[in-house]
Amino acid sequence: MTVRSILSVIGLAFTAYLAARGLIWTSPDTVVRGWLLVGALFLYLPVTWLWIFAIGARDRRAEVSSNAPARLPGWGVALALVVAVLVSNAPFLAVTAEGRAQPFVTWVIGGIGALMTIVMVRRRPVVAWTGMAILAVSTSLWLGPLEALSLGLVGSIVWVSAAQLVMIALDRAARDAEHLAELQQAASAWQASQSGRQRERRIHVQRALQAAGPILARTIENGGNLRSADKEAARRAEASLRDELRGNRLLDDVVRSEIDAARRRGAIVNLFDEGGLEGIPSVDLDAIRAELAGVLREAVSDRVIIRTSPHHEIAVTVVGRSNADQAGGDDDHVDLWHEIRRPR
Repeated sequence: MTVRSILSVIGLAFTAYLAARGLIWTSPDTVVRGWLLVGALFLYLPVTWLWIFAIGARDRRAEVSSNAPARLPGWGVALALVVAVLVSNAPFLAVTAEGRAQPFVTWVIGGIGALMTIVMVRRRPVVAWTGMAILAVSTSLWLGPLEALSLGLVGSIVWVSAAQLVMIALDRAARDAEHLAELQQAASAWQASQSGRQRERRIHVQRALQAAGPILARTIENGGNLRSADKEAARRAEASLRDELRGNRLLDDVVRSEIDAARRRGAIVNLFDEGGLEGIPSVDLDAIRAELAGVLREAVSDRVIIRTSPHHEIAVTVVGRSNADQAGGDDDHVDLWHEIRRPR
């Protein structure tokens, strides 16, 4: 059994016990309208048990968790208030003035208090306190304020107050738990992103060591006196490191090989990733890289600029420029223009 079902059974037994006191007429000579006593019981128990089990009712408020007690609709509220009015007065009307303080009459103080406690737990605080106000006024008129308080009105008020405090605490705990879960998810996401960045940095460091390690070793061995070929290799290594920082999404082993081949023949290759490839699946990225490698393989330009595009149809733009001497003019001219479209 769940905690809620156990509490429901306890509430059922407790309200039944309170109502059973109304059947034990300790002073039958004071009873003049016994049918009112019985009628109050038959009205009180079904409505109270309906509020306990709240069959088919759901809480529609977004801020309340799905595990919160169900919330009865308006007709249930009306029934609770009708019970508060009728049951608070019917037993007193059923007896003479001498019998009003008898337990089979004053059970209504605890009974209505228990009902309003249940109403409070069902998240109807206004209804619960309205019912308590009806109970307090009715019993004070029949018994007097002091005697009503001494016969159980204080206890009923304490029950309802405690129920409201418990519900406030539970709602706050639910909000704190939800906030904690959100923080935990955010922390997990941050940790995952940091782990990914660490892996990416390790890969970059490994590639940097592969590209620049031999050149650095020869530089140290020769005391900084490098041959022309070594200097050119150092420039290519520096350019490849710059590629890893500026356009890592554009690179794979084939693209790196083609860029290195272009630089070996004397071309200047620049990569710029300006955020145009976010959200593209890895399969489509592979297709874009394959097309880029093919373009670089056929390029003969002195300078090649590769730039990602934020355009909704174009993923990458490749521009090649050649020297003015070859064009016969004063400025460089564009001899390569290729747009790699986004995969559909």
